[in-house]
Amino acid sequence: MKTFVPKKNEIDRIWWLIDAEGKILGRLATEIAVLLRGKRKPQYVSFMDSGDFVIVINAKKIKVTGRKMEQKKYYSHSGYPGGLKEKTLKELLEKKPEEVIRKAVWGMIPKNKLGRAVCKKLKVYRGPHHPHQAQKPQEYNF
Repeated sequence: MKTFVPKKNEIDRIWWLIDAEGKILGRLATEIAVLLRGKRKPQYVSFMDSGDFVIVINAKKIKVTGRKMEQKKYYSHSGYPGGLKEKTLKELLEKKPEEVIRKAVWGMIPKNKLGRAVCKKLKVYRGPHHPHQAQKPQEYNF
């Protein structure tokens, strides 16, 4: 018996459409990360990008449990002394709800060249409309 390793042209990539309205952020991010990595496919290998494309709509309508809206903080640093900035989840959801989902998914995939390639297949939109109608995305319900 030999180990099967798929070639790049043998991987079928499906476009999935996920409506984030009313979904809990962490549970949504885990499902998206699994689809992006391709872990549900029988030809999954850890060192290759065998995942699908994911379109997320209604990003501004996600939910979180507990007091995360006020307590969860996102940090960024300008690189200069004293350049640390922090925003709460509530502030980030008002300004850039796409970033909230993107950062949650990024935390669940490898931090290397493969992870960056996987993250490029994630398309997140604030409202119910997206420009990927030509790809005929399939609805994904969980």
